[in-house]
Amino acid sequence: MMNATPNTPQDKITLPKLIARKTEKRKITCLTAADYPFARLIDEAGIDLILVGDSLAMTRLGYSTTVPVSMTEMIIHLQAVRRAVQRAFLVADMPFGSYHVGQKVAMQNAVRLVKEGGAEAIKLEGGRKRARLVQRLVEAEIPVMGHIGLTPQSVHAMGGYKVQGKTPEQAQELIDDALTLQEIGVFSIVLEGIPQELAKEITTSLRIPTIGIGAGLHCDGQILVTEDLLGLTFAKAPKFVRRYANLQEIIREALHHFSEDCREENFPSAAESYSLDSTKASAR
Repeated sequence: MMNATPNTPQDKITLPKLIARKTEKRKITCLTAADYPFARLIDEAGIDLILVGDSLAMTRLGYSTTVPVSMTEMIIHLQAVRRAVQRAFLVADMPFGSYHVGQKVAMQNAVRLVKEGGAEAIKLEGGRKRARLVQRLVEAEIPVMGHIGLTPQSVHAMGGYKVQGKTPEQAQELIDDALTLQEIGVFSIVLEGIPQELAKEITTSLRIPTIGIGAGLHCDGQILVTEDLLGLTFAKAPKFVRRYANLQEIIREALHHFSEDCREENFPSAAESYSLDSTKASAR
């Protein structure tokens, strides 16, 4: 078993370090986190960027889409992750509705994610139609990560989770979105659910890093939802997910053994119980 190496201040992934990965041709690794234990393990594993994504609506809160999750719920999970993370760059999703009803409200919500939640940057979905808002956020010195292609908050408008940019016209729209976002100051762009050829074209045309999810190998970095990676989701996994473990099976087996041991009085054992001659011993 590998021992985690303690992080040092020099290891900390900052925004300039993250952006420099593109020119250094070093791939950026990214995962999602929604609580302290997972965030700590991900951070200690040396992942570069941790996203408190609105995907937690589905993976942790049981919603059928990302749309219902609230700012309050996002901040609670963000705060838990913030307590665990020392090295990785921490980004938080702006949930649906938090930036759709006016720039003033959007600015207030972005500030909350940074000030109350401890995020180092925020991510929001959409291309050129978000340009004015993104520009205001950048001017307020809140780092912004863009997100184009398959944007899950638009699931109803898109008619489901469908690959985007498949026609020449759609592809050009996404290229224009990416270039606009770059020019107004986003530090990176998530490319989700687009053909790998288009992702490669966008990546090579930008000065800033692209992070792919269902966008092929040629992006500057890759991100997955951690629960998908570990086999902790109940729905069918998307095509782009590689499951590196099946924790559902491990957890179910452990729960079954606990239940069995309780019924057969195999738990707790004498070694796991207190007695009168050990009352001064620590409870731990």
